[in-house]
Amino acid sequence: MDIQIATLCDFAADYNGKMVISGTFDALAAKALPVVHPQCVLAMRICMTPEDSGDHDMTINIIDADGGSLDPKNMPVKIKMPVKVPESMSFVTRNFVMNFQGLRFPTAGIYSVDVSVDEELVARLPLRIVQVSEQQAATS
Repeated sequence: MDIQIATLCDFAADYNGKMVISGTFDALAAKALPVVHPQCVLAMRICMTPEDSGDHDMTINIIDADGGSLDPKNMPVKIKMPVKVPESMSFVTRNFVMNFQGLRFPTAGIYSVDVSVDEELVARLPLRIVQVSEQQAATS
């Protein structure tokens, strides 16, 4: 199983098997903390071969620098991922789009979006939360 694309963005969609991604980011600027980010998307494109056929478990967790879950009530998100790749095909790809709403970041610092398959970390996306002054926010 190969993660070809993994990114945080403002919008993503599967459009007839094509991944449409808009507004990829790895940092958020906030005038005050805690800050609530209204909406973002985890977009992934996964390539699978016949050897990947079978039942898999995907886990998605947003963690702080100490490894604690950003939202322990709702994370980690656990997803059953059955895979069936026909023997006649050398690979198949699937697009994965997960919307997050109302993510609350209590402090500035480095966070990560961790994606694991069968308890193996397959992608770690860093996310930096930066507090800026009113003046910095006005000039950017």
